[in-house]
Amino acid sequence: MKINRTLRLQLLAQNSLFVVLLLGIVAALLYLTRDIKTQWDLTEGKRNTLTQASAEVLKQLQGPVSITAFATKQDTEGDLRKTIQDFIAPYQRARHDLSLVFVDPREEPRRAQEAGVRLNGELVVEYKDRKENLSNLSEQDLTNLLVRLMRSSERLITYLDGHGERKLDGRGNHDLGEYGRQLTAKGFKTSSVNLAVAQDLPQNAAVLVVASPRLNLLPGEVNRLKRYLENGGNLLWLSDSDSLRGMDAIAEYLGLELLDGVVVDPQAGSLGMPAAFALATPADDHVITERSSAITLFPYARRIAAQQGSAFHFTPLAQAAPQGWLETSGLENARFDRNRDVRGPIVVAGALEREVGDRKQRIVVAGSGHFLANQYLGNGGNLDLGVNMMNWLAGDDRLITIQPRARSDLRLELPWIATLLVTYGFLILLPLGFLLTGGMIWWRRRKA
Repeated sequence: MKINRTLRLQLLAQNSLFVVLLLGIVAALLYLTRDIKTQWDLTEGKRNTLTQASAEVLKQLQGPVSITAFATKQDTEGDLRKTIQDFIAPYQRARHDLSLVFVDPREEPRRAQEAGVRLNGELVVEYKDRKENLSNLSEQDLTNLLVRLMRSSERLITYLDGHGERKLDGRGNHDLGEYGRQLTAKGFKTSSVNLAVAQDLPQNAAVLVVASPRLNLLPGEVNRLKRYLENGGNLLWLSDSDSLRGMDAIAEYLGLELLDGVVVDPQAGSLGMPAAFALATPADDHVITERSSAITLFPYARRIAAQQGSAFHFTPLAQAAPQGWLETSGLENARFDRNRDVRGPIVVAGALEREVGDRKQRIVVAGSGHFLANQYLGNGGNLDLGVNMMNWLAGDDRLITIQPRARSDLRLELPWIATLLVTYGFLILLPLGFLLTGGMIWWRRRKA
């Protein structure tokens, strides 16, 4: 085929038109997708994606968040600013009004001093004229910091002391020290009160905690507790399966029926746990538990039931042992007795509420103090349930969510023989093999 000048011009025009159309299509696609941001997190455990708890907290924010990172431009341990930027990036993707600004503390030492910065890489987080410093770059710590900033004021939690109760700052297995630490991280402040010494409870206390006293309360102390409830005080009562320790009058005032006995759960026994470790499922008709489906562990729990005609509205929070029962004759030879025991499912935690003046009084009663103890707090949804109980009691309903967890570091651990193979195989043997192969090919070509 002979190509003349006319045909050559036609081919050039066709090719030019094709290039123009292709570039136009690419430009149109870039323009249409300029606001579309898509990413895939292929890491194990989704380490580059915010947890559901953090995402829920960000949704509750009502206004912009400003983060100032005091980090040097050059750092001996690597690019610190890039590390901070990568850490904040998932928060910025979920919340567009979350800003990040870098300040070099060496160039602006006075500004760093005024912000209370002590470490290179420390963050100052500001929200609604409130600010707090963060030195540990973890999702759990930053999300908890945002929760604290969201509270309108610091909430005081007072716990009863002087009768062998579980302490919110105690370190023993039976104490609630880890639970208290989690509450402190979320903006609560804790203190103790001994009603045998104090004339009354602190007026600024948002919640009173009575955690499984081992000694009987004096009648005067019970009267002070009752007066606190009559004035509309909020209460978290953790009652173990033995005696009420002189608080029978409090149970009667609340309209509760607390039978002595231990919940027996055959399902726990089938999972290798003692049958007295009741596995409880959360109710879905209360704000405390409506967002959670995690099983909670209630060791040695008692039954919580409401009496008819109570002034409080009672709502079950957790029930256990659908195939079990409330054992009232002791655990030595636990067998269901239809004349004495109560067939499951058994309510092991409940919420009470009523109107007092112009506000709502809130009370939570749990049939086991063990479920929030240091020894068992990490089981199932115990921590979530405990923190959400306190948020509800303090009136912070919007902060009720599944609590953020610290992500575990995932490491690849190889046996020593595999480490040797990888080290010497890839660094020595494989390069030598390539060199020998190349040399043999060169030698054969030269001989040929």
